[in-house]
Amino acid sequence: MTERFAPPPARGCSTTPVLKERGQHEVFCGLTGIIWLHRKMQDAFFLVIGSRTCAHLLQSAAGVMIFAEPRFATAILEETDLAGMADAQKELDRVVHELLERRPDIRQLFLVGSCPSEVIKLDLANAAERMSAEFAPRVRVLSYSGSGIETTFTQGEDACLAAMVPVLPASDERQLLLVGALPDVVEEQAVGLLEAMGVGPIRVLPAPVRNAEYGVGPNTVYALTQPFLTDTHEALSRRGARHLPAPFPFGEEGTTAWLWAVAQEFGVDAETFARVTEKPRARARKAIAQASENLRGKSVFFFPDSQLELPLARFLTRECGMHAIEVGAPFIHRAVMGPELDLLAEGPVIAEGQDVDRQLDRARAARPDLVVCGLGLANPLEAEGMTTKWAIELVFTPVHFYEQAGDLAGLFSRPLRRRGLLKLEAAE
Repeated sequence: MTERFAPPPARGCSTTPVLKERGQHEVFCGLTGIIWLHRKMQDAFFLVIGSRTCAHLLQSAAGVMIFAEPRFATAILEETDLAGMADAQKELDRVVHELLERRPDIRQLFLVGSCPSEVIKLDLANAAERMSAEFAPRVRVLSYSGSGIETTFTQGEDACLAAMVPVLPASDERQLLLVGALPDVVEEQAVGLLEAMGVGPIRVLPAPVRNAEYGVGPNTVYALTQPFLTDTHEALSRRGARHLPAPFPFGEEGTTAWLWAVAQEFGVDAETFARVTEKPRARARKAIAQASENLRGKSVFFFPDSQLELPLARFLTRECGMHAIEVGAPFIHRAVMGPELDLLAEGPVIAEGQDVDRQLDRARAARPDLVVCGLGLANPLEAEGMTTKWAIELVFTPVHFYEQAGDLAGLFSRPLRRRGLLKLEAAE
């Protein structure tokens, strides 16, 4: 095989000065990550230590019916807890004991911090350590913060996985670790492609059940499937595992580059790689071409929200023919985002953090064809005549790897088609 990727741009964004903003920002709560994590980890339970607002958020986001028994709940902090009139630790112990008696299927219990529990400085880390000792070996208790005070909504998953890494057993096994929660069908596609090349053994984090637990050590190499897993990346590096830098598997190009990085590490020859990827690559290219017809030549502006912004900008500009005006990201971790910055052609403003009023001014001045932003900004911008795409939908929808590449392009083209139809109806 002589051709694997399109040539990189003459000048990428790796040396572009980053506009760093530290003003008012719009974020969505990190507790939201529980909605997809509890589906991936089948023996885990997520106990949010928070307010009634936290409970309403989770119920609304998950769409849980009243007769369902999900694997998450909220331990409500009442006014007496917040005022320091009650011993919150004793109350937490009581709630956890009742939960584990009622749900003997739980093998992993996550105590999830929220804005209210962090405001009163409730020490969930020590509580988790104490409970782990009490309930071991049947139940492992861990803690992490899902607070939305200073974080993006995808950091909930990052904090959860980072909390799991230190308790993984040590191992000298040569293995590939795929890091990040993916829909089951997408994960199966990724593992299937790699196994067809002869790559293995392959582990995934998070694993579906604790019994599938594996170790980590200096012979572990890991590939991130989600761009927002920076704390998990650091935690794995501290355990001696080695990161495989690569663009993220969004679109045909990103998927191919990601797979090739793994293939090279495991000695897969070019002929085998071509044989395994040729047909799905062709399907992805065809699907992207069809879905992106009305994206070509259009401009896009990214507000910082999910930390998927840089990979998505690379996908839209290189594979869908769009022009990026500004790419804002909550955080830019160079070790993780370096390959993406190399491929994203010089031109757009690269912004880290947010000063929402200043960024809104830049968006209004630029008048892009499409704005990718959070829910809190989408409706006001739509009212001003702009076309928007909800960033959160890109996290909840299967968009990784070859078979989903056309769907990913379609998520961006649909708002533009909708806007065009509305204009036609108004004209009539």
